Parts: sequence; C-alpha cells; structure tokens
Amino acid sequence: MRYLAATRPAFLSVTLVGCLIGLAAARADGVALDALRGVATVLFALLAHAGANVLNDYHDALSGADDANPDRLYPFTGGSRFIQNGVLTTARTARFAYALLGLVVPAGLWLAYGSGGGLLAIGFTGLVLGWAYSAPPLKLASRGLGEFAIAGAWLLVVVGTDFVQRGTFAWTPVTAGLSFALLVANLLFINQFPDRAGDEAAGKRTLVVRLGADTAKWGYFAIAIAAYGWLVLQVGRYNLPQACAAAALTLVLSFNAARQLREHASEPAELRPAIKLTIAAANLHGLALAATLAFARHT
Repeated sequence: MRYLAATRPAFLSVTLVGCLIGLAAARADGVALDALRGVATVLFALLAHAGANVLNDYHDALSGADDANPDRLYPFTGGSRFIQNGVLTTARTARFAYALLGLVVPAGLWLAYGSGGGLLAIGFTGLVLGWAYSAPPLKLASRGLGEFAIAGAWLLVVVGTDFVQRGTFAWTPVTAGLSFALLVANLLFINQFPDRAGDEAAGKRTLVVRLGADTAKWGYFAIAIAAYGWLVLQVGRYNLPQACAAAALTLVLSFNAARQLREHASEPAELRPAIKLTIAAANLHGLALAATLAFARHT
C-alpha cells in the first residue's frame, strides 16, 4: 500500500478523465471503440502519470525543495513526503519511479503495433515531458516552464487515447482536449503558491517564484480565460458539438478559485478551498466534455 500511496493516487483522476475525452472524441467521429485497447490505454496512462509523480518526489528530495517547504498543504502540495518521513529511501523512490515508467514502454509498443507508428511519437514525447518536468538537465518546472509541460502532456493523453482507437491523427481530440489540458495546468500553477518559499529556497525557479505571488496570482485567471475561450471558440466554429458548451459551466468553479487566489496569494494556509475548486473544475470540465462528445452522434 505504501508504494500505491507514493504515486499520489488522488491526482491520477485527471489522467483517467483525459483518456475518457480521447475515447469520446474518437466515438464522436464515428470510430468503433475497441474496449480492450481502451482499457489498456487508460491503465498504462495511469502508470505513466504515477511514475512521473514519484520521479518528481525523488528530484524534489535531491534539490531540497520538499525539505525546505514549511507551507505545504497536505495532501495537495509538497509531494508525498515519503522520503522525508522515512517511508521510502531516496534510492527506492528512484527505482520505483523508473520501474513504473519502464512498464509503459512495452505497453506502448503493443498498442502501437495495432494502431500505427504515430503512437510511438506521442508516447515518447509524453514520457520525455514526464521525465524532463523534474529531472536534470532540463528541469522544466525549475525553469518556469512547468505549466507548458503539463498542458502539453495532458493534451497528449487525449490525443494518444484517440489515436489508439482511430489509428491516425485528427483535429477533434485537440479541439476537445486543449481546454481540459489548460485547466490541469492551472492545478499545477495554484499548487506552486503554498510551495513557493520552499521552491525558492532550493533554487527551484517555478513560474510563481519568478513572478512573485502578487503578479503570479493573475496568471491563474489568464490560464482559465484561455481554456474557456478556446472551448467557446471551437463550439462557435462547429469544431465541437454544441452540447460541449455545457463544459463551460465549470468556469464558475475556476473563477471562484481565481478570486480566492487573488485574495490569499500570500497566505498559503488559506488556499486549500481554491485548490479543491481547481481540482473539481478540471475533472468536471473533462467529464462534461467526454459525456457530450460520446453522445454527440445521437443528438
């Protein structure tokens, strides 16, 4: 159970939701879904996400970011702290992370065998992003590029899941997935506020550290506007079914979280409700997209 807990399973829901959007995008375009390959895609996408989470804990331990973090909000920010609390050693954490990521490789090859070589490019890019987010020499999060990496990775979850079913690239999973991917990036963004002091002390120059709390608090609102603006634009251009506009209702959650962040950006202890709203916004937005896409051909 400790190894399962080390993957931070509560956060894996966004990957499950991303896969559901990908499956729904394929179905909306008339693709007959292969249930076995769909289930395999979900399972191994979850493994990749779990591996990236554990790898992040490992590198944050090496950098000292988690040790120097006095304001973490359990269980949302500051990592699992399994290394700091002596549950797992640093070496075991590293081995576990790379074992999880390693399991994804044969699975990806099997899925690519039936769907096409394009999946290899998607899977390779996703693994690189998951590794480079934390690991040197790239350390994207430490360079203020974490949000871009996260948005790209979760868009790839949607596109890759669709590709397994469709066997080719298509526009539908991109139009459907980008707003969701941006809301997942906002979850990373808001989690950086409680971790800001520890990250800065360890030299981890996240976007929030670089901008400072007073400036960075407006970034959350900007990302949310981009996400919902993209969705409305795609529905307005008929690139997505009109029913998908229902997913925009989650802006109530995102904007409420943005308001709370503006009020408490420098008070990490007060951000727990805003983080919960952000998690809810991303997951409910994705579920609404998946549901409306899945039944688009029948409405």
